[in-house]
Amino acid sequence: MISYQIQRRVIYGDTDRMGYAYYANYLRWFEIGRSELFRHLGLTYREIETRGIFLPVSEAHCKYMAPVQYDDLLLIETSIDTGVKAAMKFDYHLYNAADNSDVAVGYTRHAFIDKEGRLVRPPKFLRDFIKQKLEESEAKN
Repeated sequence: MISYQIQRRVIYGDTDRMGYAYYANYLRWFEIGRSELFRHLGLTYREIETRGIFLPVSEAHCKYMAPVQYDDLLLIETSIDTGVKAAMKFDYHLYNAADNSDVAVGYTRHAFIDKEGRLVRPPKFLRDFIKQKLEESEAKN
């Protein structure tokens, strides 16, 4: 499995009038996790886009398990679901870093499109990259 964890603090702007993180910010934290996973693996979203491939979200799901508030420290765990062939799927698990309690779980599914916005097959360079990183991850375990 390919996964990565990163911490982010809930800022005041993330919260609503009740003092809890606004629900849409969970999807933003998913995006942070996804971007940082790619960066950690050695390939940024920008590099993928310079090769003419874009990964728009085609489906998103979030199950909220516990609220978070201003200044809480989140642990964002992101993994790639390598079982999806025609798209890319990322799974997310958000924890409250203070006590490692569950905050939210979810996923995003991404299509592959070219510069003209046409749906394309997963590009070979990205398939090969993910395969290599998966093999490296399995070799470590």
